[in-house]
Amino acid sequence: MQRRQFISFMASLALWPIEARAQAPAAPDQAGPPDQAGQAQPDQPADQSAAAGDNSIGQVSTVQGSATVTRANAAPIALKASDPIYKNDELMTAANATLGVTFDDETTFNLTGNSRIVVDDYVYQQGASGNVGAFSVTQGTVAFVASEVAKTGNMTITTPTATLGIRGTTGVVDVPVNAATGGEAKIKLYPDADGRVGHIDVFDRQGGRLGALTQGSSAFQIQRGAGGRFAAVPFRIPPQEAARDRGVVQRLFASHNIGRRMTIQRRQLRQRNLRQPNNLRQPSNLRRQNGPQQQNRNPNLRQQPNRNPNFRQNGGPGQTPPNNDQNGQQRRGFRERLRNLNPFNRRRDDQNPR
Repeated sequence: MQRRQFISFMASLALWPIEARAQAPAAPDQAGPPDQAGQAQPDQPADQSAAAGDNSIGQVSTVQGSATVTRANAAPIALKASDPIYKNDELMTAANATLGVTFDDETTFNLTGNSRIVVDDYVYQQGASGNVGAFSVTQGTVAFVASEVAKTGNMTITTPTATLGIRGTTGVVDVPVNAATGGEAKIKLYPDADGRVGHIDVFDRQGGRLGALTQGSSAFQIQRGAGGRFAAVPFRIPPQEAARDRGVVQRLFASHNIGRRMTIQRRQLRQRNLRQPNNLRQPSNLRRQNGPQQQNRNPNLRQQPNRNPNFRQNGGPGQTPPNNDQNGQQRRGFRERLRNLNPFNRRRDDQNPR
C-alpha cells in the first residue's frame, strides 16, 4: 500500500514543475501590451485611409475677412487657411476681403473683395502631360499665377464674355457684375515675380480667336461689337488702376509663396502615406523575427530569474521575490512527504533505531 502511494506521489511530483511554470508570472520581457511584447500587430496606418480618400486639388493659402465655399447645393461654408479645395467648388469673398488659393501644381489665385470663381475642372499629375485646369471668373477682380498645368497641359479661364488660354504667366481679370449684359471685362498681362512675361490667348465664347497678350502691363477690354459679337480692344492701363493692380499682384505673389510651401508639404505627406504600409509592415516583420518565436526557442530563459533566490523581479538583485518562501516551503514539504512514504527509508530507520 505504501509503495502504491509512493509511486502515485512520484507521478504527481514529476508534474509539479510543469504546473509551477504554468502558474508562474510572465518574465519581464513578456509583460506589457502585445505591441511591446514583440508580438506582430496588424498594420493599421492611421493616415492611409485619409490619403486614399483625399481627392482635394488644392488648399487655402491666405484669407483675410470673410470668404466662403459652396459645394453642390449645400449652404456656403466659411474658409480658413489650409482648408482643402475640391473640383466644382464655388469660391466667394465678401466686401474688403481677400482669398488666396493654391492648387497642387502651385497655380495660385488671389480673389479681392466681392469676387467669385468656380473650379470647373482640374487634373494634375506631376511629370505627366495632358494636365487640365479650367476656371470661371464670374465676378470681381481675380489675379493669378499659372504654373505646371499651363506648361504641361491646358489651362483656361472663362469669363461671361471671353475665354483665356493661359500659357504660364501672371495676369489680372476684372469682371463687372453686369459683364454678361454689356459690362466691359478687362484682361491684363503682368510680368512674373522673376521678370518673365508669359502669354495669354483670348477667344470668344464660341472659340473664335480675338487676340493675344504678349507684353508686360498690356491689356484687352472685351467690348460688344456689331451683330452682338465681342472684340478684344487693346487699351492703356490708367496710372490709378495700374497702382491698384500692383497691390493686387503683390498680394498674389505673397499668397503664392505661402501656398507653394504648403503644396510641397502636401506632396511630401502624400508620398509618405503611399509608402506607409510597407514601412509599417517592416517593423511587424522585425517583431515577428525577434519576438516570441525566437524567445521560445530556449524555454529555460523565462525560468532563469527564478534560479537566483536573491533576484528581485521588479528592481534587480538584492531582494527575494515574494513567492520564493512559499516555493521553498512547498519543496521542503514534498521532500518530507517523500521520506515518509518511501518504504526503504523506513527499513533503514528500523535497522538503525535512534
